[in-house]
Amino acid sequence: MTMPDAAAGQWDSDYHAPVLAAEVVQLFDGAKTVLDGTLGGGGHSLALLARGADVTSVDRDPQAVSAARERLASYEAAGRFRTVLGNYADIAHLHELDGARFDGILLDLGVSSHQLDDPARGFSFREGVPLDMRMGTDAEQDAATLLNTAEEVELAAIFREYADERRAMRLAREIVRRRANRPFVTSDDLVGAIRGALGPRTGPSDFARLFQAVRIAVNDEIGGLERALDRLRERLNPGGTMAVIAYHSGEDRVVKNAFRDWSAACVCPPRQPACTCRGHALGSLVTRKSMTASPEEADRNPRSRSARLRAWRSAP
Repeated sequence: MTMPDAAAGQWDSDYHAPVLAAEVVQLFDGAKTVLDGTLGGGGHSLALLARGADVTSVDRDPQAVSAARERLASYEAAGRFRTVLGNYADIAHLHELDGARFDGILLDLGVSSHQLDDPARGFSFREGVPLDMRMGTDAEQDAATLLNTAEEVELAAIFREYADERRAMRLAREIVRRRANRPFVTSDDLVGAIRGALGPRTGPSDFARLFQAVRIAVNDEIGGLERALDRLRERLNPGGTMAVIAYHSGEDRVVKNAFRDWSAACVCPPRQPACTCRGHALGSLVTRKSMTASPEEADRNPRSRSARLRAWRSAP
């Protein structure tokens, strides 16, 4: 499924360039109500509003909510757009959404361009950036606190599971050794530990991968996704579509497995003699394989290169 890339850039803003926006619009063709669970800069919401859907959006970042409300003020005034400050993973506790159901639900995981580019947010490995990485005020701790207090085995698990780092224990041990003399405060401290543990030839690709792992842990991104998917599915109207854009293999795997299980008639263990599960599929896959950005979009927006879009549709 492809869309002309020429139209995709029209939804970009200084805050953020939405990834695979044209593909998202096509997947939600005909949807009258959409939940944008990761509002960001509002690009996906704007694209859906422009195509006629009414959009309810959620974001845990107050700056994102403020910027998007300003950008989409005319739609909000017309009653077609509303925002909720919160984490999509906590949808069961967002009272503004009690009982709400939707024809479409969208999640664009990861961080926005604005969050990456703002040094004060602490997502970057640029020199002197504070180790923060919190997407919103709901995060229990910032990156510095995590690096300064987590046990060695926990740090190793973070780097192994979220960064596929085979020398994860060595890096964790180096962090614990260094923090005993001086606490981690800025990006330089983590870069120094990475180089100390993994060698002086480590570079930007290594820093990006390992900083991302810390960010995922700080914001409980994969855990939140795992908790949320079933609850979000229950908010779909019959025949409704869920679409998720993932940038990390772990996130994409969670989405792929959930969509596959929901599409199976039986999810009992293979050797169980009789079916005791629901006995019917909850819906079907819309995308058999993940959708990726076109070469044109990847050139225009490098962040889109790692994006994987999957979609699923509930039973009518």
